[in-house]
Amino acid sequence: MFKKILIANRGEIAVRVIAACRELGIQTVAIFSDPDRESRHVHLADEHWRLEGQPARVYLDHAQILDIAKRAQVDAVHPGYGFLSENSEFAQACLDGGIKFIGPTPEVIRRMGSKVEARRAMEAAGVPVVPGTTDPVTDPQIVKSLATKYGYPIAIKASAGGGGRGLKVVRNEQEVENALASAQREGLSYFGSNEVYVEKYLDAPRHIEVQVIGDEHGNVIHLGERDCSSQRRHQKLLEETPAAKLGEEVRARLLEAAVRGAASLQYSSAGTLEFLVSGDDFYFLEVNTRVQVEHPITEMVTGFDIVKEQILVADGNKLSLSQSDVEFRGHAIEFRINAEDALKNFMPSPGVVHTYSEPRLPWVRIDSACYQGYQILPFYDSLLAKLIVWGRTREEAIVRGKIALSSYEIKGVATTIPFQLAILDDAKFRAGEMNTKYVEADLVKAFIAKNQASLAGPVSEKKTNDPVGSNGQLNSEPLKHSRNFEVEVNQRVYKVAVTDTSPAPKAKTSSPQTGRVLSERASAKATVTGSNSGEVRTSMNGLVKELLVKVGDLVSIGQKIAIFEAMKMEQEIFTATAGKVTKIEVKAGDTVEAAALLMVISEK
Repeated sequence: MFKKILIANRGEIAVRVIAACRELGIQTVAIFSDPDRESRHVHLADEHWRLEGQPARVYLDHAQILDIAKRAQVDAVHPGYGFLSENSEFAQACLDGGIKFIGPTPEVIRRMGSKVEARRAMEAAGVPVVPGTTDPVTDPQIVKSLATKYGYPIAIKASAGGGGRGLKVVRNEQEVENALASAQREGLSYFGSNEVYVEKYLDAPRHIEVQVIGDEHGNVIHLGERDCSSQRRHQKLLEETPAAKLGEEVRARLLEAAVRGAASLQYSSAGTLEFLVSGDDFYFLEVNTRVQVEHPITEMVTGFDIVKEQILVADGNKLSLSQSDVEFRGHAIEFRINAEDALKNFMPSPGVVHTYSEPRLPWVRIDSACYQGYQILPFYDSLLAKLIVWGRTREEAIVRGKIALSSYEIKGVATTIPFQLAILDDAKFRAGEMNTKYVEADLVKAFIAKNQASLAGPVSEKKTNDPVGSNGQLNSEPLKHSRNFEVEVNQRVYKVAVTDTSPAPKAKTSSPQTGRVLSERASAKATVTGSNSGEVRTSMNGLVKELLVKVGDLVSIGQKIAIFEAMKMEQEIFTATAGKVTKIEVKAGDTVEAAALLMVISEK
């Protein structure tokens, strides 16, 4: 059995992996960026090592993370999800360094990381795929000819993309060139490859995925399906299992196809095959070669610890159960509690969580790294917590979800909780008739119209007065004595306790109990906008992706002038005034802070 595992991640998934390691008696090593020093995963791990460099990039620093893994003398690395979890080069570097990568083989990660390669592999295995190309596309004219062949709308997708990143929907010929350039740009930025391909775009399918797990001895099983259709901008808001109103014959074919596809890859570790379902037909979408954000709902209905099993099979063990051993019980729903404002088009809301109180209920599970005083940083995604509820039936799970969401108390930042409550009240959702478009096409507009009065002021969330705290699981925040210190030696951080009966000055380091790293940089709550003064300033930290104008250009009101990225979301910047660009203070690729001046537009 592994003795020590480094977790190459942060936040709630790092906390989740620590829980599994504790159960298995494995020591854990946390890594952290400077702003993450007081994060929960750092306090829970047996060792913690600081990453040097820009906070937005350090969790992607292959060489530094591998160097720490060697210095910490770990047996294995668990990548969690995101960051390096689907990076075949990092997986190979771990193996070359004598460290086990907890995931499938680097070759499988590489093949499935390319949507083109994945399509080819699934076609060969007899798994249905959406009509489209199996070769990369670079020429807008070829895209237009393919659109004529398949019919609009079409999707231009970054070959290495995922989670909606690098995906552009094209509905007419005029949109092709901009969409192609944007998909290539996002693919290069997020995944290091500008390779894209084209496929027919299904306008209103369901997004249903199958959880699989395999071992290194040729065994592969499924753990049922999850419906992930409730999403906006291709980012999921809630997931549930089993999928409602999915015919048993379709379900059986879907599950069988997923196992067949995974087995054809000789897949080992936890993974997910995603499908688009339209009527009685389904089409392969992609393989996620890692643990999914929404894995807890599968654990709730099967009683199977996916992360623990993932570690065990990485250590060479056979799967602990066969397909016939898997039993499904009840219905589970997961809510992704994000720091986003639904009334402002789900705009990220970085800042400090001043109040944080979780619902403590017998059928609720919380996976989170959040706590009172938690700093939501602009460098990473906006996930605060995952709220998982279980019921004997879907109807019971929905009712329990409403109770749990209403009992959740989070103040200081906007969250998605009010919108998720609206989803649970939606007639289409209650009837199990969702598709991937219904949230954006119907619910968002209705939600904003109903809450129009709230737009004039800060969003307030309906909460109960129940003084609940932690759910009693591993993620409760550990208390620290005021005489506890941290000493850093060659990036490794050691905890030192000092006892002194005489009065002593207060430690200069921030208290781990508060968990705050306050800074003006992370307190902004709005996206990038142009002001009436002609100055175009940021209102949160982020990255200048592209400048679309130059000094001397004339611009009109509402013209797109730049592309900005904040909290993993790409934002288009439009002018609020007409005039001439007289000054540009940044260049593409610059990382800027809140209130930074991007450019000045003077009156003509």
